[in-house]
Amino acid sequence: MSGRRQRRQKLSSEPIELDITALSHEGRGIAHIDGKVAFVDGALANERVSACYVRSRGKFDELKVDTVLSASADRVEPPCEFAGLCGGCSLQHLQANAQIELKQSLLLEQLQHAAHIEAKDIEVLDKLQDLSIHYRRKARLAVRMVNKKGGALVGFREKYSSFITDMDNCKVLVEEVAQLIQPLRHLITGLQGAHAIPQIEVAVGEEKVLAAINDQGQGWKLKVALVIRHLQPLSEPDLNALLEFAEQQSVELYLQPSSMTSVHKIFPRVGIERLQYFLPEFDLTLNFHPTDFTQINAGINRKIVSRALKLLAVNKDDVVLDLFCGLGNFTLATATLCNSVVGVEGSEEMVKRGTENAELNGIDNAKFYAADLCQSIADKEWSKLKFSKILLDPPRSGAIEIIQQIAQIGASKIVYISCNPATLARDTAELIKAGYKLKSAGVMDMFPHTTHVESMAEFELATKKR
Repeated sequence: MSGRRQRRQKLSSEPIELDITALSHEGRGIAHIDGKVAFVDGALANERVSACYVRSRGKFDELKVDTVLSASADRVEPPCEFAGLCGGCSLQHLQANAQIELKQSLLLEQLQHAAHIEAKDIEVLDKLQDLSIHYRRKARLAVRMVNKKGGALVGFREKYSSFITDMDNCKVLVEEVAQLIQPLRHLITGLQGAHAIPQIEVAVGEEKVLAAINDQGQGWKLKVALVIRHLQPLSEPDLNALLEFAEQQSVELYLQPSSMTSVHKIFPRVGIERLQYFLPEFDLTLNFHPTDFTQINAGINRKIVSRALKLLAVNKDDVVLDLFCGLGNFTLATATLCNSVVGVEGSEEMVKRGTENAELNGIDNAKFYAADLCQSIADKEWSKLKFSKILLDPPRSGAIEIIQQIAQIGASKIVYISCNPATLARDTAELIKAGYKLKSAGVMDMFPHTTHVESMAEFELATKKR
């Protein structure tokens, strides 16, 4: 049989029994079928499962659990009834402490592989955790009219599919958003232009409450904003229905026509187009637009900012450089502790937001600049300053293009926050070559129930620059 005909061969629909030997980086069980690697969604290490084929590839097969025949001690009942179908989470069946242990092992494995650093050679930081359910404040919910389901579906896409999960709740979205899924389905089903709405972006901010402390021991409550994307102009009846919904549900409502740059608020009609969140440890309020990048897990974000500045050991004499600074999440907290700080970001809009937030908080020792950090920074005026410490929080691709330039600055300390342990490990190897020593590293559970790994690394200058 030719290879082409073999690939087209229909996969067996009968379950197959497998012994799971380990977990992959994607959190899937690893097994072998006649010597070929098989990745099994929903399986855990040291389990025996019955699983069904999803697809077959040249070097590996993909399956999903049908029945757990012998369960791991780390297996738990998923908190969400849609966990087996919904693609928004992949690890709800794994106990929370085991999830963060897996993420730490992935970080340490990458550091060993790319930078040849063993766990015994560094301080492994305590794992940072916060809420494991109802933590998520930012999301893009897919929308589709499905007549055989009785109307609109709103939610995350199914695993291994472009279909939208038939869900009416969610255990990872904050409760104020999770409770809106069913009302949103009903709302969109009744709209004339329902077929032209493919997505709702959700953003959640905070607003101070009149009482000093609320029921959760916090001085604020949550404020939800919905950004409705629509591919065709909305009719007057549809606009009225949306406005009525926003008023009834006490949410801010924004529209995003097919042009991605034309987001505008329609409810309430008064006030600026901003949400806000607080960093109480630093007495800071940060404003953001609902479409701005902000961390999705506010509790972990507060802990990350606190830990990063403790590791950086910021003092009143320091001049700090904050690269990939966004709207000033780390920059402004740093400003409360140091002589001065420069925040650099590729987005002009985020630089404006950072400057706005500095003014909002009465901070005059923080300056923000826009620059492409994949290019040389030698000609930038701010790069001529003598920075004593550096903080960076790059995207998943890491900071390889700027690592050598960072090293040339000769800062005594560097703290690197990463959302991809592979690129952190790669960049760690380059910083070591440039004269830095990795002192400590650890993980933070920014995305519980997923395999996303957020981590932090602390570097000290080991060799003086000539």
